[in-house]
Amino acid sequence: MAVPNSVTDTQTGPLAAVQAEPALKDALGKWQAWLAHEKRAAAHTLDGYSRDVVHFLGFVQEHLGYTPGLKDIEALSILDFRSYLAQMARTDKSRSTIARHMSTLRTLFKYFEREGILSNAAILAVRTPKVPKSLPKALTIEDALAVVDCADQLSIEPWIGKRDKAMLMLLYGAGLRIAEALALNVEDMPIGDVLTVTGKGNKQRIVPLLIEVKTALRDYVQSSPYPMTPISPLFLGLRGGRLNAGVVQKMVREVRTLLGLPDSATPHALRHSFATHLLAGGGDLRTIQELLGHVSLSTTQRYTEVDAARLQNVYQNAHPRAKRRK
Repeated sequence: MAVPNSVTDTQTGPLAAVQAEPALKDALGKWQAWLAHEKRAAAHTLDGYSRDVVHFLGFVQEHLGYTPGLKDIEALSILDFRSYLAQMARTDKSRSTIARHMSTLRTLFKYFEREGILSNAAILAVRTPKVPKSLPKALTIEDALAVVDCADQLSIEPWIGKRDKAMLMLLYGAGLRIAEALALNVEDMPIGDVLTVTGKGNKQRIVPLLIEVKTALRDYVQSSPYPMTPISPLFLGLRGGRLNAGVVQKMVREVRTLLGLPDSATPHALRHSFATHLLAGGGDLRTIQELLGHVSLSTTQRYTEVDAARLQNVYQNAHPRAKRRK
């Protein structure tokens, strides 16, 4: 998906509010363009980076007493960065928020150094607070299956019910991220037993599909009241546009309320449950990492029929939906 120019424009985009001399603003714009076009960062990621930088440079201006330029940024010391950490802590920012801000700054300063714009080693020497790693809670197999099976009972529009069930089938039955499922077009419909998914960093992976998942997708597409051309979004909203993640999240909230499940029952928890249940069923960890897209795969790499058969075999033997058919 192309990133709008407004996102990387320092005059009209999020960086328009930055307090900096022109040369620094120009360098920031180039950084954003590099993130968008070379790193293929999503628009919401660029927006988050921009807001972090605006916040940091607002602090620097107040800290120094004047609008900073490139030389001022290069001269910042460890004490200056620690003052920034202290300022964020005083304003009750969470550990994860502080860690994210510092991660953004490290990305920025590494880019500046690589491009010969400036060099500041102090940012790399600053220790940020450790953020406890937490994973979403996996549902039980029974609850996960109940969520999927209940999805088509909420809407008075039959095609929307079929759409919602197909979506949750991809999350729990194939381990897709919600953004990956929403990004699919009709031309991405599986041929045979596998689906090619474009994940983070524009990297592709193959995901074997159980017959129940393929059937749910086919039933949904056949029931859609809107024309389904190859370039059409696979998952459509009520008015025919690409489905929004918020709609899926709202639907899952309604399902968990109906089933009496905890707040931890989210779309992402279904993906986590997919991995947890495969692992518990004897799935190989390396294979599960491939299925989840945690291992980077080249977009040009092709999987041989042997690779596809190996993944399909592990998937069929370990996933609870496959076991129910035996």
